[in-house]
Amino acid sequence: MEKRGFPSTNSNRGVQIILVAALTLALDQLSKWAALVYLMDTPRGIEVTAFFNLRLGFNTGVSFGLFRDLFANAPELLALISLVIVAVLLIWAWRSGSLFERISLAMTAGGALGNIVDRWRQGAVTDFLDFHWAGWYWPTFNGADIFITLGALCLLLSGLRRTDETIRKEKRVTGQHGPSRVNRL
Repeated sequence: MEKRGFPSTNSNRGVQIILVAALTLALDQLSKWAALVYLMDTPRGIEVTAFFNLRLGFNTGVSFGLFRDLFANAPELLALISLVIVAVLLIWAWRSGSLFERISLAMTAGGALGNIVDRWRQGAVTDFLDFHWAGWYWPTFNGADIFITLGALCLLLSGLRRTDETIRKEKRVTGQHGPSRVNRL
């Protein structure tokens, strides 16, 4: 049962999930479109700060270019695997009783959908955010990667918060303020 936020009706859940996922997807695709338009003719990229550049790149692998060789000739296969994962995330979001968890899952799914669109459209994901420091370079990434990471972190926080709430509820129900006698033996 929902305590705060939107009431927990199925239609509201669907609207919440669709809105968050669609907004995430739209922001990601808009940022990638801008990167393609403005960075295509700048092979060295644009230096924004001493530690951040805008540099166009294309990733045929999964996160941080992992499995690049495995999926280089089969971007559709990686897109299909990702689509299955997105379906699982959306079902999980639909079943969740927590608004925060639903938003986290929808944000993660929307980011993954952004990368799926790239794989279908051009065979690779458009990356353009390039951070570096003292000669160390983080793999170039994009808005979808940010949404996926934020969604996963929020989901983790949601789980931790729920665990803390569960512990407090159990203590109220049992009247315990410490370990039970069984646990002390």
